[in-house]
Amino acid sequence: MNNSEKSLESYRALLLLSEITGEEPLSQRELSRRLGIAVGLVNSYLKNLVAKGYVRVKNFPSNRYAYLLTPQGLAEKSRLAYQHLSYFTSLYTVARQDYLGLFRRLEAAGQREVAFCGVDEVAEVAYLSLRETGIKLAAVMDDVPHEGDFFGVSVQSLDAAQQHASAPLVITSLKRRDDLAQALGMLGLDPCRVFIAGSGAVKEEVR
Repeated sequence: MNNSEKSLESYRALLLLSEITGEEPLSQRELSRRLGIAVGLVNSYLKNLVAKGYVRVKNFPSNRYAYLLTPQGLAEKSRLAYQHLSYFTSLYTVARQDYLGLFRRLEAAGQREVAFCGVDEVAEVAYLSLRETGIKLAAVMDDVPHEGDFFGVSVQSLDAAQQHASAPLVITSLKRRDDLAQALGMLGLDPCRVFIAGSGAVKEEVR
């Protein structure tokens, strides 16, 4: 596992620990929806956190469970939060440069609009970079429902990609980039239209 993958793993652990700070009964499916990762991954993370003594499981009637932080879990959450403070500073700086470079190349190639696929903190960084160019944000899509809009643009389902045949599709989620790329491929879209900016390192890939 390289450093980028390790950072993503510990970031997901931090998000999971943050979600289970209360005594609210939460299913693994609900945690999966909140974190934007597969249920199987949530199950794997929870087992690991329980084994390390960071989380304990409380049973409720009707086969419902609450995942509670132990004192060790609270300490681990604080440690990870401090660790990722510098990570996010680096993520912002490098992602900002990567997206700006990508959008400038698309603009030089004659593109006048793009569509974002995936809404999270990376999408916000990408939008800030986009505003430094003359390219218009034509659409914002995601594979999970969103309330409200994204900087004034309504968030549509991935199926809307078919309606923007001329716009490059820029994946703007770090946590779900591979899942989104796969979902777009299953819709039969031309892979040459899909642009993926990785994170952590952040290395840009163009498919």
